[in-house]
Amino acid sequence: MTRDQGELLSKVPAITLGFWVIKILATTLGETGGDTVSMTMNLGYLVGTAIFLSVLVLLVGLQIAARRFRPFLYWATIVASTTAGTTMADYATRSMGIGYTGGSLLLLACVAGSLLAWRWTLGSISADTVATPRAEMFYWLTITFSQTLGTALGDWTADTGGLGFLGAAVVFGVALAVVAGLYFRTRISHVVLFWAAFILTRPLGAAVGDLLDKPLDHGGLAFSRPLASLVLTVAIVALILILPQRAGQHPGHTTEAS
Repeated sequence: MTRDQGELLSKVPAITLGFWVIKILATTLGETGGDTVSMTMNLGYLVGTAIFLSVLVLLVGLQIAARRFRPFLYWATIVASTTAGTTMADYATRSMGIGYTGGSLLLLACVAGSLLAWRWTLGSISADTVATPRAEMFYWLTITFSQTLGTALGDWTADTGGLGFLGAAVVFGVALAVVAGLYFRTRISHVVLFWAAFILTRPLGAAVGDLLDKPLDHGGLAFSRPLASLVLTVAIVALILILPQRAGQHPGHTTEAS
């Protein structure tokens, strides 16, 4: 592949089954990893947010500077966004006192605003078009908002909704399956369904992560947060090595409605 051809390719991965498997594991790691820093290490939500946001900004900068899709860099950035999302959502809903409902509504507005601004500025919100610095900035901003929203939404469903962590995981797992069915059975925009699925994976991961590491008297399994995070990290690395990792479709050949 020549340099010019490489620069025309999307700098995010092709959307395959493997992508979704790794994404769900990454969002689960975001929950256990964020809780490890803020709770187990007792650094608090604000300090945890500062740490993860700093790492996220650095990785986004490296991602934008990269000439082509780099699997480990991409997934490291995803994990950074989901851990930052965990601590940011917990800080907003708990430390700032706006609650899960208020936090979910605020973050939903942020996600919608980011997507609308992206669509208005560049004409498409398709992940296949993420090949320029401006598109990447919108992409990672939207992802970070969606990861933060997912944390708040997962907590709202488990706690305020009274379903518990397992019940919330089932609800979001079923919702994700419905979106997958719509993808294959209807003509609804695949771009819209992609973002719906992308957002839903985060509360699913949040619920599963909380189920793994929360105390027994809170409805969790009381697994060690650092150990759970390590196991999830090893699983993600193994899948990146095992499953085919390739850049998304050529932006010029995008056919889906935006």
